[in-house]
Amino acid sequence: MKYSVIGDEDTVLGFGIVGVLGKIATNEEETRRAFQELLEDQDVSIIIITERLADKIRTLVDQYLLTQSFPLIVEIPDRQGRLPGRPGIKEMVNAAIGIKI
Repeated sequence: MKYSVIGDEDTVLGFGIVGVLGKIATNEEETRRAFQELLEDQDVSIIIITERLADKIRTLVDQYLLTQSFPLIVEIPDRQGRLPGRPGIKEMVNAAIGIKI
């Protein structure tokens, strides 16, 4: 199982410290290119992408989520924090496992 991250420089560097390779993206084109490359990599089973970058290619992300089962796509806040209206990690874990922690 291989993880990969798409994010700003700080996010990619942080994940790199624990051995997760990533791609830095700052605009829609870079984000789209990085996302497509990771989708084509058969070894990648989880793509972690910051919420802000996912929103830049929302149509593509949503289209993929509705038609494919792997790799798993996980959206996370970036260094600026989560986007308004998005659940925090604690809320997402509670919803996923059905138990309040």
